Amino acid sequence: MIKVKARGSESIQQMLKRFKKMCEKEGLIKDIKKQSYYEKPSEKNRRRSRKSRPLN
Repeated sequence: MIKVKARGSESIQQMLKRFKKMCEKEGLIKDIKKQSYYEKPSEKNRRRSRKSRPLN
């Protein structure tokens, strides 16, 4: 779980910016976008096999 505490006289906008950066680092935004639409099982397998193939 991501927690953000205020640092001294930090504004809400600065805290929100830090929170967004932390979410990006954890990969939460990427996962949410990936799960926002249905992906067929065959497409999942195809994507995984492409990912595991070495680059030439």
